Amino acid sequence: MPTQTTTYVSATPSGGSHPRTALMKTYYDRKLLAYARTKFVHAKYGQKRHIPKDNGKRVEFRRWELFDPALASKGLTEGVTPASQDIGQTKVEAEVKQYGAYVEISDLLSRTAYDDVISDSAELLGEQLGTVLEWVTRDVMSSGNSVQYANGKTSRSSLTATDVLTIDEIRKTVRTLKQNKARMFNGTENGGKARTPHFIAIVSPSSVFDLQNDEKWLAVSQYQDKENIYSGEIGRMFGVVFVESTEAKVFAGAGASSADVHATLIFGKDAYGTIDLGDGSGAIKSIIKQLGSAGTADPLNQRATVGAKVMAYTAAILNQNWLIRIEHGVSA
Repeated sequence: MPTQTTTYVSATPSGGSHPRTALMKTYYDRKLLAYARTKFVHAKYGQKRHIPKDNGKRVEFRRWELFDPALASKGLTEGVTPASQDIGQTKVEAEVKQYGAYVEISDLLSRTAYDDVISDSAELLGEQLGTVLEWVTRDVMSSGNSVQYANGKTSRSSLTATDVLTIDEIRKTVRTLKQNKARMFNGTENGGKARTPHFIAIVSPSSVFDLQNDEKWLAVSQYQDKENIYSGEIGRMFGVVFVESTEAKVFAGAGASSADVHATLIFGKDAYGTIDLGDGSGAIKSIIKQLGSAGTADPLNQRATVGAKVMAYTAAILNQNWLIRIEHGVSA
């Protein structure tokens, strides 16, 4: 597509839209969103909530607390009405925030560049904002209060590069999640096919390197069944599916002797949620301003802009007991 396609997203002199304006706008929106979604790992597995128009910037999640079986385990006394029990509910609130970025394109560049500047800018902006949303979600997930320090350590500052992630650490986390009655994924949450129930672990490439040195590691090529796997999935063991992310949380220099501390997140279904405006399809939009659209601010029609904006987004942990962060070192 030649650079001159910038004219297709311009307004006509009469103020109306060019017949192809909507078509090209849709094309750039789709391209932007496609590249943003390629970065989603942390943002992919959360419970999705959307704030309808004219409903403010905050969303509220509610969760009923389970009744204690011990209260009913003693049985009834004949003819005696037992005391009623209270019903409890946990409420989590979150407020969305806007994100955005743009680039300026000069009239000379738009006329002389070999590449399609608008199309390429849409790709780059999509990747940039996709990463931003990943970071927002990741940082919320990594702020939870359910923490397990590797190798029996008791604090982040005591972790060294030798306190690496192991399968035994994973098994310990699975035990905790099961004791906390965390719900498991079954593969159908995002329209996929059903598979064996599992928890999900998001791991960094450096963490994967250490895991693959563990003799208990089961590579994806050793799966006994041919289940559909998630994008980025590298293996499954002890009821945990491992998904690799280059954006996994790293607490730089936070360990002993300034060692980097990596965070591996293991969680069940509905452990956290993501929130945007609308129905999700309009979370990220391209914004293209033609040459001369700035009026007297651009008197010589020298600048056009290509931008992208996330209308509103945030994330929230919904159940602290269902999302556990293993903090550990990584080998050199």
